[in-house]
Amino acid sequence: MRGLFWPLSLLLLSLQPWEIQLQSAGPRCYTGPLDLVFVIDSSRSVRPFEFETMRQFLVGLLRSLDVGLNATRVGVIQYSSQVQSVFPLGAFSRREDMERAISAVVPLAQGTMTGLAIQYAMNVAFSEAEGARPPEERVPRVLVIVTDGRPQDRVAEVAAQARARGIEIYAVGVQRADVGSLRAMASPPLDQHVFLVESFDLIQEFGLQFQGRLCGKDLCAEWGHGCQHQCVNAPGTFYCTCNSGYKLAPDNKNCLAMDLCAEGTHGCEHLCVNSLDSYFCRCRAGFALQQDQKSCRAIDYCSFGNHSCQHECVNTLEGPQCICREGHDLLPDGRSCRVRDFCNGVDHGCEFQCVSEGLSFRCLCPEGRRLQADGKSCDRCREGHVDLVLLVDGSKSVRPQNFELVKRFVNQIVDFLDVSPEGTRIGLVQFSSRVRTEFPLGRYGTAAEVKQAVLAVEYMERGTMTGLALRHMVEHSFSEAQGARPRDLNVPRVGLVFTDGRSQDDISVWAARAKEEGIVMYAVGVGKAVEEELREIASEPSELHVSYAPDFSTMTHLLENLKGSICPVLLAEEGISAGTELRSPCECESLVEFQGRTLGALESLTRNPDRAPGGTGEPAD
Repeated sequence: MRGLFWPLSLLLLSLQPWEIQLQSAGPRCYTGPLDLVFVIDSSRSVRPFEFETMRQFLVGLLRSLDVGLNATRVGVIQYSSQVQSVFPLGAFSRREDMERAISAVVPLAQGTMTGLAIQYAMNVAFSEAEGARPPEERVPRVLVIVTDGRPQDRVAEVAAQARARGIEIYAVGVQRADVGSLRAMASPPLDQHVFLVESFDLIQEFGLQFQGRLCGKDLCAEWGHGCQHQCVNAPGTFYCTCNSGYKLAPDNKNCLAMDLCAEGTHGCEHLCVNSLDSYFCRCRAGFALQQDQKSCRAIDYCSFGNHSCQHECVNTLEGPQCICREGHDLLPDGRSCRVRDFCNGVDHGCEFQCVSEGLSFRCLCPEGRRLQADGKSCDRCREGHVDLVLLVDGSKSVRPQNFELVKRFVNQIVDFLDVSPEGTRIGLVQFSSRVRTEFPLGRYGTAAEVKQAVLAVEYMERGTMTGLALRHMVEHSFSEAQGARPRDLNVPRVGLVFTDGRSQDDISVWAARAKEEGIVMYAVGVGKAVEEELREIASEPSELHVSYAPDFSTMTHLLENLKGSICPVLLAEEGISAGTELRSPCECESLVEFQGRTLGALESLTRNPDRAPGGTGEPAD
């Protein structure tokens, strides 16, 4: 520490206005870039005239500095029991604005929390948000603390943290200041960073010495700095910098060529290539550099006129490539095109059959079914009407997750039927140890309503009383009270039994009774279903009326069988009974039968001419 006790000449100097003293010390020095923050004690122990002296000291010191955004940036903080920023580092670039802000300061007049002020300076005042320059710019950071008393909080630890962050601290104590606290705050060497002034009237002496510290000597000129490129003076020291295109080596003296492309600011659209002290842009294959020497454009190979494509040419990274118009395929020579068989070359989506037609295709449906509006799917069984009752096994062997699959399977059956009050009516019965009508034939008039009702059915569990279910179907489900149409309308009645195991009661009586009542019976078995029971339930021939799946996850393949079996039943109202084989009139047996009927008719007419159409009893002409 260095105490200041002035000789007579110096005391005489102190009688001059201190602004004149600082100005008479020589021309304003150029300190180089510097971030300088003053921390001023405005506690109650600082009397008003003393605070005014300190205010004038700051104004005079500013006039000796090279102030500016690219030179010395100045910030001022006052503190007592709290901390208040007078103005931050980035607030002003003109000295006049700083002087006005200092002149308007009103003292806080409370306690002396110096440690709190240092903490604020370290975390806030020297932040980039407040105007401090980034650490990589190597701009020195200087903190000047002016206080007149003993801190009321700890300063040693927070000051050490500030110094560790590269902040150089000057501690200036006036008259009542605690010397130990000043030494704990200041940077080493202490004899150059600790100042003790007897009164506020003499504080300008610190200003003169501080100005000398900042101006210093031209160390770059006087010392062998060893910088490979450039040397820059700083307060009391110097540092090396490099020319454009280079960066400082780890020894902080030599320079290394920079990888300008790696900096990420080159602006090249594709590739960046380093040169000696610069870079240039390059494009990937298939592209050419544009006039801005940064962006790239695709090379139009097709415009060269030598591609020989039969249809169209497109540009790729490797060069021109031929493509064919829609409905054609490229031949192995890579240039010629041929018409494509659309049905084999595209996902046509036809439900039944696809037929290629030139550059397109069309879908066909089997005889008796019409093409839907989507041009791909075939309509449902709309050739006739039917009353269909589904008997679904809800015993415990089915299990809940499989029962959900059964309901989905039932809804897939509903999807290919024309459900309506005048078309197909559907009823659903669930059976286990008891029988429950989930909904009768006459309740729902649309497929959507039926499917929603099916999904709402709750699983019954318990035993498998298939015979009881068949009896319920015969006695109740096909009654007019439950929605079945009267028998004199000749609407086919169809029963479909779905089961996964052996019945626990006798089925023979009511299976036979169902067929006697004219009900066309289908039996669908899954898993452990018994084939003999399925055949006994089903109508003849059994190969058309019995379906089986080994497990619930594979039973969807049964749908096609049921479509092919149930749909012909719907033709029964037109005089074709279920299970009747439909033969072509061109087959041999049909021709013989037709010939026999014709000859018989002619013979009858010969014996009884009066029966001939328009006959009068006389031989025909």
